[in-house]
Amino acid sequence: MTTSVSKDAVLVLAPEKGATAYLSLGAHASLQAVYEAPDSPEFIRRTLSGALSWQLRNENTVIQAVRSPRLAPQFLAALLALGAEVLVGESARAPLAGEGKLLADVLRQATPHFDSVSAVCVPLDVPGRVWGESRVARTPADDPIVMAIAVVDLDDSRGERAVVRQARLALTGAWREPARLAKSAELLVGDALGADRIQQVAAAVEQEVAPHDDFYGSADYRRAMSAVLTRRALEDCQRHWVGTGKE
Repeated sequence: MTTSVSKDAVLVLAPEKGATAYLSLGAHASLQAVYEAPDSPEFIRRTLSGALSWQLRNENTVIQAVRSPRLAPQFLAALLALGAEVLVGESARAPLAGEGKLLADVLRQATPHFDSVSAVCVPLDVPGRVWGESRVARTPADDPIVMAIAVVDLDDSRGERAVVRQARLALTGAWREPARLAKSAELLVGDALGADRIQQVAAAVEQEVAPHDDFYGSADYRRAMSAVLTRRALEDCQRHWVGTGKE
């Protein structure tokens, strides 16, 4: 582990003893390097497979994928769902809590500036964190028509049923932007990750998204699938939590 960011490498960063470790994705590191990194979260690797070939992963970098979201929208969605932070400057170091700029906030800027970005960092081994994803595509080898990625942080410290401390839900194919966070995920916070609340969030997502028609699917189809895939992704989170034996 190290505390210094490299623009050209994928590294595990440890800011200080007891603090959250981060996976630093150097701005100039290839997507193939991210795919091959042993510490890359499983679902990040999954978003870099399928239609995104080995050649494309080698030809494109992390910052190119962030600058041009249509290049690897599922990868960008995974970063958003993980709460990725952007670090800037040549001497950037591992972020402490709240130090970095959230990638989602940077992308919402009218004219995002990426020239000074040194790395995109995602937290590792967050206590109580579970994730889930679901997608629909013409074939398994094709890019998803719609995809939902959910990352949920649960808190069971009070000895009762675990409650949601934080939740992020990213979708592709559901807005004119290639990937975006759904505000509806905030409905999960403060309650257990149960079937009723999951259905409530799925229904809210169906109203929130604003898809467009194209060759792969109508707006109505994309809207309906956004709700279905949200429910499935959150149910996937639920299964992963039960699998930890903490429920």
